[in-house]
Amino acid sequence: MKIKPIITAISIAVIGASASVLAAPTDNTRTLPVRTANAAPSLAQKVSLNVQENRSRSVDGGAPVAVEPNANKPVDRMNQLIDSKNKSDAPMQTQNSTADNMSADELTLKDERADSTDDISEGQAVAAPSDVTSIDSSDPMAFELPDNEKRQDFSDDPTIKNIEDKDGKRYTTLNLSNYAKQVNEAVWSPNMKVNSAMTIKMQALLDWNHASPGPVDGGWGMNSKKALINFQTMKGLPATGTMDQKTWNALIKNIPANKPVLVTYTITDDDINTNFASTPAGAEAKSKMKGLYYQDIKEMFGERFHMDVRYLDKLNKNKTYKAGETITVLNTRGQLNQRINRVVANKAEKTLYAYNGDKLVATYPTTIGSDDTPSPHGTFKIINKVKMPWYKATVGEGAQKKVYMLPPGPNNPVGVVWMGLSKPSYGLHGSPKPEGISRQASHGCIRLTNWDVLEVYANIENGATVELK
Repeated sequence: MKIKPIITAISIAVIGASASVLAAPTDNTRTLPVRTANAAPSLAQKVSLNVQENRSRSVDGGAPVAVEPNANKPVDRMNQLIDSKNKSDAPMQTQNSTADNMSADELTLKDERADSTDDISEGQAVAAPSDVTSIDSSDPMAFELPDNEKRQDFSDDPTIKNIEDKDGKRYTTLNLSNYAKQVNEAVWSPNMKVNSAMTIKMQALLDWNHASPGPVDGGWGMNSKKALINFQTMKGLPATGTMDQKTWNALIKNIPANKPVLVTYTITDDDINTNFASTPAGAEAKSKMKGLYYQDIKEMFGERFHMDVRYLDKLNKNKTYKAGETITVLNTRGQLNQRINRVVANKAEKTLYAYNGDKLVATYPTTIGSDDTPSPHGTFKIINKVKMPWYKATVGEGAQKKVYMLPPGPNNPVGVVWMGLSKPSYGLHGSPKPEGISRQASHGCIRLTNWDVLEVYANIENGATVELK
């Protein structure tokens, strides 16, 4: 499938029809790939945390385990630290050890095979202009929806607020589990043994310092290793990927000493009443949806709190995700508040570097192109920025070609943001699969998690330089 997202004018009539609300299932039916550092051995070799990456333990506990020197038995795993009230539950063992032990290459192949089942041959991200008279009818890329296919306007969709806005939401440290307390109290020291509490705190500190580790999962995988190296680069420290006292001091320098990593959050009626719907396969079925919404409330919380859904589940075992229930979540970063006027997308390093002039202010894990549709090399400009884009999907070729308009939403092929480049058909955009960032292939564009791309969107300006290398 070859996808070429671009922005073009589209006339979309706004109707007042409200979207139907579907009940959020209590079971998490998403199939999520497992993180692994196999694709970045050079980075893994740089990290001196002695992380023993056993995939079944990583999913079981969501974190690496400490290993005594010359010993085979792990001395710490997440399920040993979870509140004692869960000890009577069955051990947190995954039933799918095959998927558990997939390498990064195998996961990428799995993603590509899944994508190949989609019938979209190419597509374009599109947006509704505020002034429909500006549409150039001579532009072959302009697209007018038939009256019977017009959809509602998504410019004020609550998805963005779900990810970005904490206003009105209460976060406390009441009733935290023993594990959460150990995470919040963790302090790095030289020669300390690796433990899951320290690992999750380091991921959170990197997130807070805008060296994004992607979805926080409690496992020291490829994206976490990159984030540590990127943070050291941002702070002018030797980019060794090794935790040391200077790096730790820099991580906590601008962070309040009492800021908790894990907090409790009480689920609201608004959370429950969010639009949820399973994402169907095929462009035609997607086009009939009122929105490509979150599939369930866990997926929504995963994006809001920058968490891998599996880690969210492990922290909140036996929770039903109903209004009034309290869950444990990550205390996410504040706003960047830094002007971004230049970004560098490095395919080999799978990283987007954001600059204010010559100052590196943020880094994000990213997917850039693929072997079939490689990204171009060169320097371009941001020419437009669109939240909640529609997607014009083309299926088939020749006389069999059909065009479908896919509505906005977090599970849209380009996520919740599109930022088009002066190079036609290329741009920066979000992703419906945040857990696959740096592992999946893209169709030539620069793909980030929805929360990371929103941070870039909020701080980058039209005309900003984008270097692809």
